Amino acid sequence: MTRAISAENFAALTDRRLVARDFIWFVVKDLVTDNPVTDGYWSDVGNISADVIDPDTGSVATRTFYGAGGLISISDVPLVSNLTVQHVTVTLSQVSDRINDLVRGYECKQGRVQIFRGLFDPATRAQVAPAFPRFAGTIDEAPITTPKEGGSGDVTLTCTGNTQELTRSNPDTRSDASQKVRDASDDFLRHTATVADWQLFWGKDPGTIGSKSGGSGGSSLASRALAGAGAVLGRV
Repeated sequence: MTRAISAENFAALTDRRLVARDFIWFVVKDLVTDNPVTDGYWSDVGNISADVIDPDTGSVATRTFYGAGGLISISDVPLVSNLTVQHVTVTLSQVSDRINDLVRGYECKQGRVQIFRGLFDPATRAQVAPAFPRFAGTIDEAPITTPKEGGSGDVTLTCTGNTQELTRSNPDTRSDASQKVRDASDDFLRHTATVADWQLFWGKDPGTIGSKSGGSGGSSLASRALAGAGAVLGRV
């Protein structure tokens, strides 16, 4: 995800005339149809249609964000210049009916989350430029707790950055079946499962293809062949 500040935002920062607001965008799953469902919140009151820079495409998108206390806080977003996995905690208000509908009515775990920072002119309250992305990842944990009377019942989401995907191992193996998934006519790995058992004839001794770890197969045959060749050379 590339971050670049626009000329408008840079001018506002230089003149020290800005008000920062956070935006958060969720893509969760419908429990019945498995279809994606989107929802957004921002750190101010009322609802707003704001422009944001989509971290996936880099293009500007207009999205609707809801306020009125739904979004309580976002932990510090670690800024790194390497492939370190970022972790962010988002706190939402369980008092909000919309938040309750989001976390109880949809599957939030493994849902997508995007966090943006928008800058506003304090004189006009207008957005200076599209909000720039600060974080993009998935929701790892979305616990729902029912507090005791008088207690705090905020919803805390634990989110992990998309860099996490680079740490996953590939369970696929080199096999004919795997190769056929890529291209049904590709026979490059057709004999992978059986080639180790093939009988090779070197002179009068048959054997299988050997390896460094031992066995009396092709390795011993090759050794005897090389020794014989050395003896012949020695007599020349």
